[in-house]
Amino acid sequence: MSKATVFRDLSSIDYKEAWDYQEALFDEVLQSKQANADLPAEEKKLSNNYLLFCEHPHVYTLGKSGNEQNMLLNMIQLQAKDATFHKINRGGDITYHGPGQIVGYPILNLETYDMGIKSYIDNLEQAIINCIADYGLEGHRLEGATGVWLDIDKPTVRKICAIGVRVSRWVSMHGFAFNVNTDLDYFGYINPCGFQDKGVTSLKKELGKELDIEEVKHNLKNHIAILFDMTFKND
Repeated sequence: MSKATVFRDLSSIDYKEAWDYQEALFDEVLQSKQANADLPAEEKKLSNNYLLFCEHPHVYTLGKSGNEQNMLLNMIQLQAKDATFHKINRGGDITYHGPGQIVGYPILNLETYDMGIKSYIDNLEQAIINCIADYGLEGHRLEGATGVWLDIDKPTVRKICAIGVRVSRWVSMHGFAFNVNTDLDYFGYINPCGFQDKGVTSLKKELGKELDIEEVKHNLKNHIAILFDMTFKND
């Protein structure tokens, strides 16, 4: 089966607009998969997979198993911070998206990649680990918590990338939020991913300088392509 993937950088986009767009692509991939299900191999039609990158204006999202008490601001305070709030249909608890953060949304037929959900999340984490290694940082997985973390054996353990996905009938959506030049103050208004005893960081904070986010996107896209054996194609 084809691993050809359409890559689109949506730049800065409203969260709800991006969510609706994901849903449309998810439905397209799922319908194509279902249409092929009963066809002999020679009649199956290639369907697209998608990888979206974007940045969002300030927004907090709460996963379907999340606790609203991890949102520490009321709606009036949210508005004062120019932030919005959405309950969404991914796994995980609460997280923040904002400018300077690379948000990635893979909409993939995981059967094409011969991946289960665990191996899919492992590969997303590994892509981030490989990307931050380009900048001299050592990322790790943390038992009992998705995402990519630094200094997991120290009291200063901190997350640099959050991951929260939805997989239905082996088609994925939602994805990861990688802090590059992110304003970390906004994480102070939540218990990130439900944790009260762990910190959040960014490439900018760790390296002490602003990063060229387009360069980081380029590097991350390449790491994802290698790990998933992806070939990018034009529409």
